Amino acid sequence: MKEIEGKIDRPQTNKGRLKIITILAIPAVIENFFQTVLGFVDTYFVSKIGLAEVSAVGVTNAVLAIYFALFMAIGVAANVRIANFLGANLPEKARHISQQSIVLAAIFGILTGIITWIFAEPLLKLMGIEAEVLEAGALYFRIVGIPSIVMSFMFVLSAILRGAGDTKSPMKVSIVINIVNAVLDYVLIFGFLFIPEMGIVGAGIATVISRLIGSIALFYYVNRTATLTFRRDYWRIDRTHLMELTTLGAPAAGERLVMRAGQIVYFGFVVALGTNAFAAHQIAGNVEVFSYMIGYGFATAATILVGQQIGAGNLEEARHYAKLSTYLTVGAMTLLGALLFFLGDWAGRFFTDEQQVIDDIGTALKISGMFQPFLAVLMVLTGAFQGANNTKFPMYLTGFGMWAVRTVLVYLLGIKLGWGLAGVWIAIGADIAFRAIVLAIQFKRGKWMALEKAPEPESHCHPQTTKETMSACANNY
Repeated sequence: MKEIEGKIDRPQTNKGRLKIITILAIPAVIENFFQTVLGFVDTYFVSKIGLAEVSAVGVTNAVLAIYFALFMAIGVAANVRIANFLGANLPEKARHISQQSIVLAAIFGILTGIITWIFAEPLLKLMGIEAEVLEAGALYFRIVGIPSIVMSFMFVLSAILRGAGDTKSPMKVSIVINIVNAVLDYVLIFGFLFIPEMGIVGAGIATVISRLIGSIALFYYVNRTATLTFRRDYWRIDRTHLMELTTLGAPAAGERLVMRAGQIVYFGFVVALGTNAFAAHQIAGNVEVFSYMIGYGFATAATILVGQQIGAGNLEEARHYAKLSTYLTVGAMTLLGALLFFLGDWAGRFFTDEQQVIDDIGTALKISGMFQPFLAVLMVLTGAFQGANNTKFPMYLTGFGMWAVRTVLVYLLGIKLGWGLAGVWIAIGADIAFRAIVLAIQFKRGKWMALEKAPEPESHCHPQTTKETMSACANNY
């Protein structure tokens, strides 16, 4: 096995599989831990300015999540395609499509930046926020949203490296930029020596500088990878490769956009509960997200390994990796769920002294803790489905869960029945459990791989279901 590529040339024992999963997952877990720390530190420092500023950052991030959905979709497509082609021993194809995904990332990064510049206030008003929050939110939104291209590059470049089996480089970059962000947050928000106090503006500037540094570092790591070193002629727009990325990425984008659209609606319901309730919701979310780090790490490993095994034609191996990744994640996130359940109130005291807000945070985290095993299944199996080129089913399932389960229950339990924030988090948990169960059933039935693609002309060279059909493309390079 070449660790940088994550390739497996022959079937492994369960012990060998577990070792490979762990090697790939642990750096991704650490990376997600530091990304989580970034959000935690931002929320912590901003909370010292005021709860209105916490809400401003929260609603801004809710809208930015729509941008993230587009960038992540490009990343998913690049990750899977690169893993497929490396698994099929087509490194030149992987190199070409990785550069085309960067081109696509630049296009969407520029477009979203222009949208932010022109429509910042109207987009935030969709959240139904108060005037005080809108003013601070629009200011913060423009600072972090206009240079969206750096966000886009970070998502896609990290995904490219992971598709090649390199989870360590994104981890290193994440550690560095989070340290930089934490220092800049403190200096720019509160002022230091000759640097004036900038408040929420400082938080935004710190975020942008950190992302810029991260993008530059990731470009360096991608170009240093032997199989992905940039070629000048590969920067020219190639419609065939862009179509490959769009075909796989569109459902992934659809899934995330459906989720974000639903979030905007039910966030509006949470806002209706009051500024303090929404602030508690945001703080609880920033604490809860620590539990996601293991899920994302093992989901990353599942996508890489399933993608490469699909590309190599080892379908049974792909199933083994998906199954073992899920078992490991369920065990780990169950333990994290217990911590959320018993330490939720204590965590809330880091952010505010208002007892009602602390109580709401504790209630939300107790509910979240009980649903952690379901979240583990949902995250890892979604990654496995994507690695198997099946991005459509998760999209349809997310759409149904978000609108028919989560949003409806948030309104019924949180607003109509008057359960407040507890009702909101029960609704979120019910949606997670529903989707996890459906994905598990589909996986058990063997209906999780998208393998029924018909052969196409050599000039298109889409990944097929076996190593032999993919190898037919090799002559083009």
